[in-house]
Amino acid sequence: MSGAGAAMARVHLEREQHSLAESQVAALAVLAERVRALNEVVVHTGAAEDELAAVSAEIAALTERLSAAPRRPHPPIAQAGRDGIFRQLASPVTGPLNPIAPPLDVEILPDGTARAEFTLNGVYEGPPTFVHGGVSAMILDQLLGMAASANGTPGMTATLELRYRRPTPYGVPLAAEAKATGAEGRKSWCEGRVLDPEGRTTVEATAMFVMPRF
Repeated sequence: MSGAGAAMARVHLEREQHSLAESQVAALAVLAERVRALNEVVVHTGAAEDELAAVSAEIAALTERLSAAPRRPHPPIAQAGRDGIFRQLASPVTGPLNPIAPPLDVEILPDGTARAEFTLNGVYEGPPTFVHGGVSAMILDQLLGMAASANGTPGMTATLELRYRRPTPYGVPLAAEAKATGAEGRKSWCEGRVLDPEGRTTVEATAMFVMPRF
């Protein structure tokens, strides 16, 4: 493991001490998926006000029920895989345990490219019928960071530059990809893009990552 990777591993040590069993991860992932589906229904529902009030009361009761259980001091993570990337289980971008995370499953290709294929729904709308630009930025920032880590040069986002080439539609299959383009000392550079169903680039991004001095 590189010096930067070892430093990142030390930062995660405390979290690992509170790691979850895979059965717990699976159960929480199901719960998060149910809440994610609820999020979409809330955005689109045309239910009457009395029904909304009744459902709100049920949700409040469920929230109180879960709140009565012990709380972890930090969001959970999991051990790094063979690609050297830690599984951020509660990431707001890729976390299977985070209900606000879009359905993003990132794959690291043999050449080091981080790639994901996904479909976003109306929860992530910005301009009517299109994905919010900040959501595109969030997805690209995640993939760019994963590409830096896959290159053996992980770090934290220092700069992120975006060029919006055309609107990104939601409700259709999209793809995003990123790859490291260079590294020097504690710095690394990556570039990435979002693609629409026709393979056209909708958003381009470049980023620089810096490994902090721990």
